[in-house]
Amino acid sequence: MKLQKLIGHTAIAAMLALTAGAGHAAEGKTFKWAYQGDMMSLDPMSLNETFTLGLQGWFYETLAGYDKDLKLVPQLAESWENPEPTKWVFHLRKGVTFHNGNAFTADDVIFSWKRSLTEGSDMKGYGAKAADIKKVDDHTIEVTTPTPNPILPRDWTFLYIMDKEWAEENKTTEASNVKGGASEYATMHENGTGPFMVVERQPDVKTTLKRYDGYWNKNMPSNVTDVVFQPITQESTRVAALISGEMDLVMPVPVQDWPRLENEKDVKVLNEPEARAIFIGMDQDRDELLFSSVKGKNPFKDKRVREAVNLAVDTTVINKKIMRGAANPLGSLVANKVNGYDDSYGKPYDTDVEKAKKLLADAGYADGFSVQLDCPNDRYVNDEKICQAVASMLAKVGIKIDLLAQTKSKYFAKILLQAGNETSMYMLAGRQAPSTRPTYLPTWLIAVTPRQAWASSTWAAIATKRSTHCLPESMLKLTRQRATT
Repeated sequence: MKLQKLIGHTAIAAMLALTAGAGHAAEGKTFKWAYQGDMMSLDPMSLNETFTLGLQGWFYETLAGYDKDLKLVPQLAESWENPEPTKWVFHLRKGVTFHNGNAFTADDVIFSWKRSLTEGSDMKGYGAKAADIKKVDDHTIEVTTPTPNPILPRDWTFLYIMDKEWAEENKTTEASNVKGGASEYATMHENGTGPFMVVERQPDVKTTLKRYDGYWNKNMPSNVTDVVFQPITQESTRVAALISGEMDLVMPVPVQDWPRLENEKDVKVLNEPEARAIFIGMDQDRDELLFSSVKGKNPFKDKRVREAVNLAVDTTVINKKIMRGAANPLGSLVANKVNGYDDSYGKPYDTDVEKAKKLLADAGYADGFSVQLDCPNDRYVNDEKICQAVASMLAKVGIKIDLLAQTKSKYFAKILLQAGNETSMYMLAGRQAPSTRPTYLPTWLIAVTPRQAWASSTWAAIATKRSTHCLPESMLKLTRQRATT
């Protein structure tokens, strides 16, 4: 029986497809799907990006994870307890093996934690949740946290566990930086404990996986035996591949194609809320911007300039013209599907071009200035189009944007902390699943300094809902000065 076609835009949608397969006939299935770009690496610590981490979850696992209802469930840890405010004890699952047959033990957990803190890692924020980890025995560890943390198992749902012995044999004990350096072995090879194992990896072309016969969870609800993932950059080509049956799932789908696909036979559209905030950030740390006509000072350190940027961008127009009415304005980095969201967090600035011009003049930029805006063109729905619209609107108040839109492999290699945050203005996203990260706000308050932000509210959907919002000044005081993820 043929797998029903699904449309989605996040790695979670692919997992939904696996679960859905369990309801079909018992024979094995090959699941074929496409996304607008490729995963960045097989190394689970090279990039803290939702899509890449989602795909890596097919072959790597964490101590705890989420089921289809986003309920926290045991994975490589069978159970855990929090006997003291700064102490956690994890009881590890016995009988688990990595894809090469090596046994999973406490040594692998400790090694993975230490590796997450190496220079090339983009997962240092996760590793920093522990001050120390001690091995009690082969299947028990004791974690000491720097401060009381009642939600550590949730915090580590993206801290994947690697095989210490395999990493040492292949000289990949340090994380592979997205810009290169260190060992590149883990970027092209994997050895996890997950339900699938990579059998072929052709970056930007195709990645093939097969079911791992030695997987510990024999009751995994899926009849998928093989997975073929193919990045397809062109929107029309992705949609055609879905309709023709070449692909079982494609994501994202351009918003203009939603109505047509809803009427296509054998195509099922998934359109559910997502908890993600897409924002435009500004470098407020450097005394002089790296990519700007302003020399000797940083205009983004002036609150009036940041406010002018917000006032210049008309989110209603962007919503109508680019997102076809699918945008959802927010007033903070907290998306409305995040546990604890409240409308009192604020609303977006009302567009006011004249006030924006006055603020810039008062700040000493009556003639405006130019600055480079970094933007991916294959990461978020309509990312480059949104950046183009922002650039056009900012030009009306005198801020001339030099838009640098490029594939996410080059984009992330430029703007991330490991790359030295080589950016002056950038598009980025904060991703959180509903009710899965109570530390959502504190995490992002120490990670970025946005004053202009895009919010989305479409999870596992054919497109996201995005709009502009601004972090309140009271929250801004708590932020770090540069992007770290």
